[in-house]
Amino acid sequence: MLFDISFCYGSAKGEQMLEYLRNASEKPVAKVLITILAFSFVGWGVAEWIFGNVANDTTLVTVGDSEISAQQFNSEKSRELAQKSREEQRAIYADMESQDAFAQGVLTKIATQQMAQNRADDLGFVVSDKRIAEEIRTFPEFQENGQFSPLAFDRTLNNSGYSEAEFANVLRGQVMRSMVLGAVGVPVAVPEFAVQAAYNARYGQRDIEYATVKYSDFKVDAPSDKQLSDFYKQNPQIVPETRTVSYVFIETDMAQPDKYDAGYALAVKVEDDIIAGDTMKEAAKKHGAKYVALKPFNRDNRPVDKLLTDSMVAKIFDMDAGLESEMIETKDGFLFVRVDEIKPAHTAEFESVKKSLVNDWTKSEQKKQAYVRANELLVDLNKDGKLAGKKSVTVSRADGAPTDVLVDAFRNEIGQNAIVSGSDAFYVLSVKSATAPKADKKKMDNMRKELENMSATGLQDDYNSFLIREYPIQINEKVYNRVFAK
Repeated sequence: MLFDISFCYGSAKGEQMLEYLRNASEKPVAKVLITILAFSFVGWGVAEWIFGNVANDTTLVTVGDSEISAQQFNSEKSRELAQKSREEQRAIYADMESQDAFAQGVLTKIATQQMAQNRADDLGFVVSDKRIAEEIRTFPEFQENGQFSPLAFDRTLNNSGYSEAEFANVLRGQVMRSMVLGAVGVPVAVPEFAVQAAYNARYGQRDIEYATVKYSDFKVDAPSDKQLSDFYKQNPQIVPETRTVSYVFIETDMAQPDKYDAGYALAVKVEDDIIAGDTMKEAAKKHGAKYVALKPFNRDNRPVDKLLTDSMVAKIFDMDAGLESEMIETKDGFLFVRVDEIKPAHTAEFESVKKSLVNDWTKSEQKKQAYVRANELLVDLNKDGKLAGKKSVTVSRADGAPTDVLVDAFRNEIGQNAIVSGSDAFYVLSVKSATAPKADKKKMDNMRKELENMSATGLQDDYNSFLIREYPIQINEKVYNRVFAK
């Protein structure tokens, strides 16, 4: 045996750092092993996708000086998938977008773990066999009647395909990474004065007076052609890139093997005819498939079509004009896409936007006149303390107020007067007085916890940035494109 379990009898639960590990996104390895026992995708049609089509153990990603192979990635992907329910597995495999999101998440996790592992190695962290043995004894999967069972331990490892040494190394890596990352995530003590200041800022009240000057209250005459032309020169309008797209769709029930096979066979015939020189419309008609020609659209304004998912639109805008896509599997069937025409982004001709410019110019002129009026009110307010059309209100950050008023009500000093610009009006604002909030122990405690968590999150983000700088991540695009079938 690699190590002796016997000396760990009576040991307590792992330390806080390991508890942090168990509660983190990475589930205990033992649980992974248990779920792998039920991992039976042979005949389900996903084995090729899970394990990829990479024959050699080639480098997929480098993290600092460490390499992550395609085989490592595929193995971890299978373990991650094994932890999920059959319903979750089917949801992942339902379409390209779900598959890609799942795979990218696995790759990110592996790279992040490797950064932490590199840091642990550089710092000289060592996890003893005794420590590993103590941890193994705490896993319920290795216990019988509340006691550690060597038989349960051996049985689980034998069924999972792990040797004792392999399992120990996996667990050792988890412990070392937790030693690097766990301490950073511990909440940081916040000085009491900072807690009090934040409490006062959120729950303190301000008595304010303000007058509203709406842009729409001001009437302007219709603009001349010269006025519109000058306005357009200062505010040119850009027409985004548009694409004209057509597609062929073979709808089928992807969850039923017979219907899947039939749909796939038909899609192959359509693909063969397109390769042979048929247009997509001709191929679709020949085989009774659905053909759709869409009107031009841009990235942010696309037609209502269930096939135009975010990932599909991204693919369309990455294609060249005049080319058909490869066969694409969706959750509802098989798809071929063609970009028929691309119109690049360009500056719109003045005459084509002249009518819409009238509205923009009118709002601009109304805003100018509203500001003149707001400035007159401010001058009177500063001169004799009078504010025409004023409203009085008490506001706080916790209770809310008109957004534009609220921001400056707490930014300005007591007695300060100002003009605040809003989306549809100017506000002439005067801060009259401030009231400190009443003491509330529960709210203070919550504020303290919130600040501590914010501090911990900030430290974690800073440390992650440090790790990325220290151990830069580089992707082998050739292997990446093969693994992800780009």
